[in-house]
Amino acid sequence: MTRLQSPLNGTQLVDEYFIENRNRLLEVAAFLDRLDRAGADGTPDFRMAAFHDALVALTTAGPNRLHRIQLIFSDPTTEPRPALDRKGAVGAYEPPGRGDRS
Repeated sequence: MTRLQSPLNGTQLVDEYFIENRNRLLEVAAFLDRLDRAGADGTPDFRMAAFHDALVALTTAGPNRLHRIQLIFSDPTTEPRPALDRKGAVGAYEPPGRGDRS
């Protein structure tokens, strides 16, 4: 994968984007707090499993975090499905045998 150079240096990137990314982290924290307050219903959700995997990838040092996170949420299969199994996208790939949300 080709590594693109940023036109800004590290300090300039922090100066320009720190506040908006701080806000994004606070939104994620608020979402997770709301889930905790809602309580577990006992049914594991494949979307939240992918979300937690993405958080781990986000905090793991190294290049290509964006690519790794996109792969976590993506459908890894290459064969087309014979028919749609639901009307809309759900934002994460549901491995076969992990429940049916359709």
